[in-house]
Amino acid sequence: MAAFLHFEDFDVGSVATYGEKRVEAAEIIAFAREFDPQAIHTDPVAAAESPFGGLIASGLHSCSMMMRLMCDGYMLRSASMGSPGVDEVRYLLPVRPGDVLRVRVTVTDRRRSASRPEMGIVFARHELLNQQDDVVLEMTSKVMMGCRDAGGAA
Repeated sequence: MAAFLHFEDFDVGSVATYGEKRVEAAEIIAFAREFDPQAIHTDPVAAAESPFGGLIASGLHSCSMMMRLMCDGYMLRSASMGSPGVDEVRYLLPVRPGDVLRVRVTVTDRRRSASRPEMGIVFARHELLNQQDDVVLEMTSKVMMGCRDAGGAA
């Protein structure tokens, strides 16, 4: 198992790629039936007649799959203290049955908290890639990350 990650381990400009997740039609339909029951996500016949030409995952399902890849890749072995929010999510291409997804994370900035020295904020761009290296989704966010050295410098 890889080392436990803290604020100090996230260098600005660092890029890491995590995971592999094959998307199945049944999971697209199951997610959509519960959370986003539009025909383009739940009905392969109707979806085939849509501008997308076939079944596609809900954008929120795509975000959920990306989060799972991030958790399995590094978040569950980090000193994450949650997130104050996502700044932007963009759905660039549809996610389809048979796609194989992975996530690429680029650290864009980091800042030690002035009021809470045990914590820093890591700013990142997250890209969900398909098997052709196309970016299908991008998200920018911040994560509050525990510091290894609560009194040290950033």
